[in-house]
Amino acid sequence: MKRFKLGLVLSILMVGLAVVPAAADEGLLDGLLSNTGIEVSGDLAFNSLYVWRGIMLDGDAVIQPGFYVRSPESKFGRVKIGIWANHDLKNKDSLRSSETDYLFDYTYSFPLLALSVGHTYYDFPDAYPSDGAPRGFSREFYGGVTFSKLPLTPSVYYYYDYGRKEDGGGQGSYTVLNLAHSIPFTVKKYSLSLDFSGHVGYNNKQYYRGKGGDAAIGTGVTIPLYKGLSCKPNINYAMPWGNLSDKNNGNQKNRFYGGIYINYVF
Repeated sequence: MKRFKLGLVLSILMVGLAVVPAAADEGLLDGLLSNTGIEVSGDLAFNSLYVWRGIMLDGDAVIQPGFYVRSPESKFGRVKIGIWANHDLKNKDSLRSSETDYLFDYTYSFPLLALSVGHTYYDFPDAYPSDGAPRGFSREFYGGVTFSKLPLTPSVYYYYDYGRKEDGGGQGSYTVLNLAHSIPFTVKKYSLSLDFSGHVGYNNKQYYRGKGGDAAIGTGVTIPLYKGLSCKPNINYAMPWGNLSDKNNGNQKNRFYGGIYINYVF
């Protein structure tokens, strides 16, 4: 049944990637959305591992689709809702990482920075919580600030997971500094970019005992495929530290992982 569901998800995504660009090229979606200012986007990632905030959640290859809708820019700010999921493509280790996240974000932009607050509901259908429930879940509030006009586009976010560990929740906090930079270049009249990213995060008892954190760096090349459609092969290196890397506690290790990220904006 699990293979059937995964095959169905992949089939729908592949058909969507083939049909949606054609519909957009014919002006069908542009006609529906251009007058409203609503932005609809989707993404699809294939990764060799599932690493989240320095914690390896799956040692197998995974597929991660997402779908998002953003309201128009206005003097009242902008709202985004979305759904994101993770499914393993293999089952060679004991880690089961099926996950569906439901996202809500509100962002207000100033001339030099943007403030964001939001909430994420995490659904873990393969988890076995200690309270005996048939599936796990968690909930997380966050707030952050992004300085889009500064070099490296720094942003600082604070996440507070208030889900009980008995239910499969994190019951802790995570604070992170993100940096990113892109270098545009041209190959045979195609506009590409070499993208760099990195973060340093501090974990306070979220999903494990004690305090620690992680750092990560990544690079990739964004390649345009079609109007609004692009892909980015990438490679990343994760480095946990503190109690997160303690073999008697978090027991996480430095890891390379890579994949390809596909994005489409209507």
